[in-house]
Amino acid sequence: MRIAIIGSGGREHSICQKIYESKNVEKIFCIPGNGGTYKIANNIEIKLNDFDKIKSFLITEKIDLTIVGPEEPLVNGIVDYLSQNDLKVFGPDKFCSRLEGSKIFTKKICEIENIPTAKFKIFSDQTKCLKYLESCNFPIVVKADGLAAGKGVYICENLSDSENAVREVFNGKFGKAREILIEEFLTGEEMSFFILYDNETFKVFNTAQDHKRVFEGDKGKNTGGMGAYCPSRLSTSKLEKKIIDKIIKPTLNFLKRKKGKYIGFLYAGLMIKNEEPFLIEYNVRMGDPECQTILPLLQNDFVDVVKNCVDGNLANIELSWKKGKSICIVLTSKGYPEKFEKNVLINNLENLKINNQQFIFHAGTKFNDNKFYSNGGRVLNFVSIDENLEIARDDSINLIKKLNWKNGHHRNDIGYRVIGKK
Repeated sequence: MRIAIIGSGGREHSICQKIYESKNVEKIFCIPGNGGTYKIANNIEIKLNDFDKIKSFLITEKIDLTIVGPEEPLVNGIVDYLSQNDLKVFGPDKFCSRLEGSKIFTKKICEIENIPTAKFKIFSDQTKCLKYLESCNFPIVVKADGLAAGKGVYICENLSDSENAVREVFNGKFGKAREILIEEFLTGEEMSFFILYDNETFKVFNTAQDHKRVFEGDKGKNTGGMGAYCPSRLSTSKLEKKIIDKIIKPTLNFLKRKKGKYIGFLYAGLMIKNEEPFLIEYNVRMGDPECQTILPLLQNDFVDVVKNCVDGNLANIELSWKKGKSICIVLTSKGYPEKFEKNVLINNLENLKINNQQFIFHAGTKFNDNKFYSNGGRVLNFVSIDENLEIARDDSINLIKKLNWKNGHHRNDIGYRVIGKK
């Protein structure tokens, strides 16, 4: 098969690697890819919003299957556009992608389907919203409605913080804001829950726990993700059944009734409190860096899984997982998620020796003149597998130390809630 992957992050490199390991693949293209995908695929420089150019490339190159990694092209309707041209695409349509494209859309589904979630209010008027804040019990959560690269969520400890958040959102920090979401603050522990869905059948596609804050102890600003481990320590068969019955099935039933077509990954961000799940948000693709921890544990041929999903034959697939645990530690540019320097040389990267239970997935990198350079905030992902999660974490940290990139920043405490606990 000839396969194209749309995207340029660590998620896309991990998908590319898994496809590269398949016996069913003739050629892989990454649009646009990064320094890591350059080594195992053909990077094609096309902008993600240039659907027409992407379509022409896929047709010219006789691509059998296209996998869409990031959320923005999905929300903007790339699946609908390519499908109209008889191209096979792995990803949900534009309507279903509103689950991620609009937090308010998802909240309204929760209301209709009685899905457990935080209590919320929706405001389209800034003055009324600011007035409402005066009556709130803090902390509260302020959310921009649309896509915000994982950064449009404010946890506000007091009135002043919440007022600043509301003003920033309404003043267009994350694009034009018609509406804003104010939520109660849920206490508990977060969990990432994934399914694979072919619009008829779904399969649970493992769990993870992500660490969003930039500094250790979950301090500092929100990021796109500083690391994750798989599976989540909270995962039990009893909890899984509650998640499926109370959250996943009602959502899929709603989309079906509205004639949406959902093919691909659905990622539920959950808060677990007293063994009860509450939906925080949906993502309509694999998480990043969760994808980098989950895919290395998959024993199936990933191409076979995706092809059956796109063809509506997911019921024929039995997913198989390695027994070990996986952890991903993200190496970022210093200063991320705020100002950081790009185009910084990454020496020594190709000299790092890894075993078959370790992976280095590139994110914000580029390959020029036989050298790797930084090209973004989140630069590299160091993944290790072991039956002991603490050993896996040490293995990843040791690789980062050996790399010794002076412009890098990482957290040493990824997985701290589970390491040291049985």
